[in-house]
Amino acid sequence: MPKKKKVKKTKKIKKTKKIKKTKKLKKEKIKNSAKSVANPIDKKNSIPGQDEKPEIKKIKKQPTEKRIYNLKDFVVYPKHGVGKITAIEKAKIGEIDIQFYKILVEKEKLTLTVPINQQSKLRPISSINQINKCVSILKTKPKIKRTMWSRRAQEYDQKINSGKIYELAEVVKDLNKNTDIIADQSYSERQLFEKAYERLKSEFEAVLKTSPEEVQKKMDKALGRTNISENAE
Repeated sequence: MPKKKKVKKTKKIKKTKKIKKTKKLKKEKIKNSAKSVANPIDKKNSIPGQDEKPEIKKIKKQPTEKRIYNLKDFVVYPKHGVGKITAIEKAKIGEIDIQFYKILVEKEKLTLTVPINQQSKLRPISSINQINKCVSILKTKPKIKRTMWSRRAQEYDQKINSGKIYELAEVVKDLNKNTDIIADQSYSERQLFEKAYERLKSEFEAVLKTSPEEVQKKMDKALGRTNISENAE
């Protein structure tokens, strides 16, 4: 008889353990289901509904950049070189008020109209320290490349139109032949050299505030073209 009582007790313990396990599993299932329900709600809140229309704000004033240039300031436009701001004007296109600069490029006898909100294309003229660095670049030896001229010409043209003064000085240095004899240079090579030389010269003039003759002497001395400038005189 006492043996049978022990069996009954073990059965009761097993049943209680099973009930506890099932309760834990149910709780875990309820938590997981609650999380899965909560996530799509958050997604729905983050994504605007199809019925909701975005707000359209009318821009009545033109957004401006931090840099502001004044009248008679010299600036550099990459594709045309150094220019002078002759006027700051306003115009109304539709409901938008637009301000723009009038820039005179004397070398090309050209007047540019540049909106103030697109002045990222412009840059101020270089400092005296940058001019001195350009002079040191002109004094270095030219880099001789073995690639085809058409590819080199494209690279030189990109550097000239980049608006970066150091790249401009490199083109002048690399295309300099220390001679004025036309036979020593191809027509396209000479054209690119003259274009880069005049762009650099015009910026030297604006920064140093000296005459074109004095600037030319300074550049020719750095390039070793002193004989050419003396013959020209």
